Amino acid sequence: MPIVNRIADLAPDMLEWRHHLHSIPELGFDLHKTSAYVADKLRSFGVDELHEGIAQTGMVAIINGQSDGPTIGLRADMDALPILENSTADHASTHSGKMHACGHDGHTTMLLGAAKYLAETRNFSGRVALIFQPAEEGGGGGEVMCAEGMMDRFNISQVYGIHNMPGTPQGTFHTNQGPLLAAADTFYINIKGSGGHGAQPENTHDPLIAGTALVQAIQTISSRNLGGLDTAVISVGEFVSGTANNIVPETAYVSGTVRTFDKAVQAKIATRMAAICEGIAASYDVSVDLKYEYGYPPTVNDAAKALIAAEVAKTVVGETQVDANTKPIFPAEDFAYMLEERPGAYLFLGQGEGGAPVHHPDYDFNDDIAPIGASFFAKLVETVQPR
Repeated sequence: MPIVNRIADLAPDMLEWRHHLHSIPELGFDLHKTSAYVADKLRSFGVDELHEGIAQTGMVAIINGQSDGPTIGLRADMDALPILENSTADHASTHSGKMHACGHDGHTTMLLGAAKYLAETRNFSGRVALIFQPAEEGGGGGEVMCAEGMMDRFNISQVYGIHNMPGTPQGTFHTNQGPLLAAADTFYINIKGSGGHGAQPENTHDPLIAGTALVQAIQTISSRNLGGLDTAVISVGEFVSGTANNIVPETAYVSGTVRTFDKAVQAKIATRMAAICEGIAASYDVSVDLKYEYGYPPTVNDAAKALIAAEVAKTVVGETQVDANTKPIFPAEDFAYMLEERPGAYLFLGQGEGGAPVHHPDYDFNDDIAPIGASFFAKLVETVQPR
């Protein structure tokens, strides 16, 4: 496996960095310890510019190449999750109730490894913009960084990111030339009727019965309102109503998630859900209030950039270890906002088979893949912006 030799030599340092980051997990935009640690490392590597305070605790580091040229962006997310870690490892979380359960500590380490190598060698033209992002886990830090003008401010022409993937062979890469991750929307529905005694339901307007019909009707959107080739997942995750077995309740609450890859399909679902809520209100003589909240957009790779990224990955791990036509999956990722502003690609890096999935209290990043990810970033820069 031709990992860059210098990055292979950095493996013990990367292990130290990752374990320290893992021990100090922070949430959302509140990444003061994490960002300070990352900034100190970048300064010690000799980056040419370090711009802090983007999206509160995010930063962009610039490394200049040996000649003029465009700027390529490489992104890592830094935030953790509000999960109580189930670990006795020496590097386990020291912040109770918070843990790096998605591997963002590993993503940050991979980009730091690439940063050190690129700052030492500068075997490329133009510039590299190293993007360290807060608040990927629901906070939309990527959107905020873009809204603050990051892409134009640093003249980023293309952008790339990596996410580890448990359950896939260690050191394999997976990507495609289009939608890779889904848009993630949330719906909240409040139903208000009039309650009463369970023995006299004729004197009530039952929101629980209305809610039951509503949940069933929502399931028909995929089967009866979308085409057979349209792809969507609509799941009701909450249905809350009632306080006792002999009382017809006053209210009911229904919420869930919508996952799509196509904006036209997304719009059709939102429109149909509103019509269903209106019909249920009329049919059951209750009020139905729908709040449809658009979340992260789909993560859509640029076809040409994804093919380039796949070819670079093959130089690191071998041709048979790269799947350039992987099927899209329904989780969401706010790297999508960066891909909406600039062409680029997102790739999964195999964490290894077995072990805990992401967002699980037993999860831990596989340190053996960090030099692979760092080597990919480094070779990508040298390939797309040769000196």
